[in-house]
Amino acid sequence: MILYGAPMPAPNPRRVRMFLAEKGIDLPETPVNLFKREHKSPEYRAKNSLGQIPTLELDDGTAISETVAICRYFEETQPEPPLFGATPVEKALVDMWVRRIEFVVMMPVGNYWRHAHPRTAALLTQHKEFGESNRETYAGAQKWLDRELADREFVAGDRFTVADICLLSTVDFAEWIGLPLDPAHENLAAWRAQVSARPSASA
Repeated sequence: MILYGAPMPAPNPRRVRMFLAEKGIDLPETPVNLFKREHKSPEYRAKNSLGQIPTLELDDGTAISETVAICRYFEETQPEPPLFGATPVEKALVDMWVRRIEFVVMMPVGNYWRHAHPRTAALLTQHKEFGESNRETYAGAQKWLDRELADREFVAGDRFTVADICLLSTVDFAEWIGLPLDPAHENLAAWRAQVSARPSASA
């Protein structure tokens, strides 16, 4: 079994590393050099036709891509501790929150990264006005999250789940590219401090 990924600050490979750390699964990451465009090579595209990371290659050659799909595989093979929820309601809420984080939080961060950040300028045609507009969208997402976290400890309820992993990897990456959290959002800041103190956060 081979897990292809990349080091910080890449948020998606970090999600899987954090998930594995929470599960206590020891699977070293095989690095793919993003700056050398190794993820776009014919050899890597044979495993992941979209040329994205991470990808998990099983012993029989099956290749699983997309972070949540990879995490679900490990959830099925090692159910404890449950990071996708333990009851039907918990599982539904975790799925709901993962989707919300990807669409409401990660999307504006990704759009800013693609269209306004200087590191990506050489890789694609940027639409900088659109890219910069995502600052306001992300600021709105922070305000919404702060309200949501006013009455619970973790994103999807009273236990740490993959939803927290998805959000932490997103806000940390956002800060790295120049979109910091607003310190006025005390609930969001308290949540971030708490989950950042977990050993898996350094994975």
